Amino acid sequence: MMKKFESVAVNSQSPLWEQCIKRQNTIYQRTNEIRSEFWRDYNRLLHCKAYRRLKHKTQVFHAANNDHVCTRIEHVNHVCSVSYSIANYLGLNTELVLAIGIGHDIGHAPFGHDGEKILSDLAKENYQGNFWHERNGLFFADEIEMLQNEKGNEEYLNLTYAVRDGIVAHCGEVDENNIKPRSNYINLKDIKEANSIKPFTWEACVVKIADKISYLGRDLEDALRLKILQPEQMQELQAIEHLYWGKNLESSSNTAIIHSFAVDLCQNSSLENGIRFSPKCFETINKIKEFNYKHIYRHPRLAFYRQYAQLILHSIFEALVKLYDQQHLKENIEKNRQVFPKLMSSFQKWLDFYSDINGENTNCVFVIKNDKVAFCYAIVEFISSMSDNFAIEMFEELTTF
Repeated sequence: MMKKFESVAVNSQSPLWEQCIKRQNTIYQRTNEIRSEFWRDYNRLLHCKAYRRLKHKTQVFHAANNDHVCTRIEHVNHVCSVSYSIANYLGLNTELVLAIGIGHDIGHAPFGHDGEKILSDLAKENYQGNFWHERNGLFFADEIEMLQNEKGNEEYLNLTYAVRDGIVAHCGEVDENNIKPRSNYINLKDIKEANSIKPFTWEACVVKIADKISYLGRDLEDALRLKILQPEQMQELQAIEHLYWGKNLESSSNTAIIHSFAVDLCQNSSLENGIRFSPKCFETINKIKEFNYKHIYRHPRLAFYRQYAQLILHSIFEALVKLYDQQHLKENIEKNRQVFPKLMSSFQKWLDFYSDINGENTNCVFVIKNDKVAFCYAIVEFISSMSDNFAIEMFEELTTF
């Protein structure tokens, strides 16, 4: 039945409306504005630099020379597409799911989940922190990414609560076969661990599960294209396909898998049982996930890649952390600029804009003058903003004579 979630959609008649559209600060208004609150958020995320950099961030395979291997920005667009189709069928707010979908990975590290693990380890070792990309996405949306307003002045994205919530609560590792939103309105900055809360809206629940639908099939498609999978492993995959479809798919393509799982989700979701798959479909999804981990994500070639990513990110971190001196930080950066001009210039700009290195700063996020721990935090966040390409370029600058 179409539109069966229409009564709980986030719209002006919803009891959650005022909470969902609440922003941290008053946003400027045009006299001729034609967009909804959530469509404004979609546009603000579309135009921010963190979204643009996703085109050069790894999804699973770092294959910069292959135009047809999925990057992080393509994954985000898949999530938007899947989320829209599901929300439209169920009668939920499609503009809200698109805004959450396009912004859900803006906090991702370079080099995919391997890069995320590397930065998490650096955070734990250097300031007892906990880096995870969902929380980092909220951090970037709230305190890093800026746009020019109609007067040409820079201001933060200042997104609505519902979109911010969808970003920080989107973790795609869904282990339970029904997702329902939480009922309490909380301070999102108080969330300390990934996947520790349910989303606040049904729309965010859709994005959360669309994230999983979107990557399983796409990762299979790329593994086939890159010849990661062997013939005997393809037989194992076909046995999994038989489990749900009762036959081999004509192709294990992302399109076929996404369509089947999205239709199953729409047919089996209800207000009583939540956003859910049929038991058989859920079992198939988990078996495909197990297959991907066994034969793709833990493939020996990706082990080499993890070592490569670790070398790059650790080298950049170590080069920058050595600069710290309460009295001579700026001088140390300037001295190293002669040897590493691009890395030092970009890091200097980061500190100038987001730290207290130059005294009073209205955008101060990192108070580092008398705190090496805060300096390490600033470095990790600086690295997290990098695309794969930029990180590699910085590493090459460090290692080239």
